Amino acid sequence: MKIAFQMDPVMGVDINADSSFRLAEEAQARGHELFFYTPDHLAYQEGHVTARGHDMTVQRVEGVPAVLGPEREVDLGTFDVVWLRQDPPFDMHYITSTHLLDRLKGQTLVVNDPFWVRNYPEKLLVLDFPDLTPPTAIARDLQTIKAFKEKHGDIILKPLYGNGGAGVFRLDHGDRNLTALHELFTGFSREPLIVQKFLPDVSNGDKRVILVDGEPVGAINRVPAAGETRSNMHAGGRPEKTGLTERDLEICAAIGPLLREKGQIFVGIDVIGDYLTEINVTSPTGIQELERFDGVNIAGKVWQAIEAKIS
Repeated sequence: MKIAFQMDPVMGVDINADSSFRLAEEAQARGHELFFYTPDHLAYQEGHVTARGHDMTVQRVEGVPAVLGPEREVDLGTFDVVWLRQDPPFDMHYITSTHLLDRLKGQTLVVNDPFWVRNYPEKLLVLDFPDLTPPTAIARDLQTIKAFKEKHGDIILKPLYGNGGAGVFRLDHGDRNLTALHELFTGFSREPLIVQKFLPDVSNGDKRVILVDGEPVGAINRVPAAGETRSNMHAGGRPEKTGLTERDLEICAAIGPLLREKGQIFVGIDVIGDYLTEINVTSPTGIQELERFDGVNIAGKVWQAIEAKIS
């Protein structure tokens, strides 16, 4: 198959951690042809969705993860699969790219389905499953957020469309910074904030469960660094081997059919204790860590699901 990766600059990836690299590596091992481009070079031109980029061969070489051919322009409608893999922020640039890629429907399989990536951002899709999530509010209005804090005492405050643990704050019972943080966030953004009741179980880790076409294939536990609330690996969290509990499987059984129906083939959900906190569909990570811990070819499972859909 002809496979295009829409992603951040490939020469900057970590070959031992990046999930996009691992997906490309597995596709190459299966005999597929690879093409790489950044979202800045995606375009719509007179009825065609095009991209300027490079034919690509990936390699496990530190500092040189890929060999790129000369730049050329392609019609993405002639490809079998396009991967939507650039990292957030989930801003208008990102949203516009989903609109353009959505025009490939019926010609090219886009993973994950861009229509539902756009309509199911990670911190909003969980609202469909209130029985699985901690108490949550989404608001820009300070009075609403204050009322939530007064009710629940110890809370997590974060940007609605943030990622990688950036801008995540814990405000416990005695904290007096809520108004100042609200002024800070609303001063540079028009977006609402999301607040959730703090879950003490986060000290034991924030579990990343990976689902392929709606089915759980494994999990890693991300443990916060000493003195840190955030468990994201971008924020110093430490990955550990873990298994799937009965509660994890219950959560996956509840959300899996919806993910499968909406074309979300590669998804990473976040579970703290017994609660689902995020459903990551934009650019989930964790493949390489899970493969090392469990000795399972997770990237292979993703490609098996894709190849089955193509055939």
